[in-house]
Amino acid sequence: MTPPQNAEVLIIDDVPANLDLLSSMLTRRGYTIRTAIDPRLGLMSAQVAPPDLILLDISMPEMNGY
Repeated sequence: MTPPQNAEVLIIDDVPANLDLLSSMLTRRGYTIRTAIDPRLGLMSAQVAPPDLILLDISMPEMNGY
C-alpha cells in the first residue's frame, strides 16, 4: 500500500530507540516523519503544523498519551 502523497506522521515517544525504529520503518514506506522525544514539544509541533497522523506513546514521564 502506498501512502498518500506527502503524508506526514508525527511520532512522540520518550524512548529514542522507539523513535528510530518507527521512523525507519515508515520512511521506507514513503512517509515523511517528524519526531519529538518530549511530549510537550510534540504537542506544540502538532499545533503549529498538524500532521496527517500522530503516533503517541501512552506512558511517558511528564504526561501520558491520553
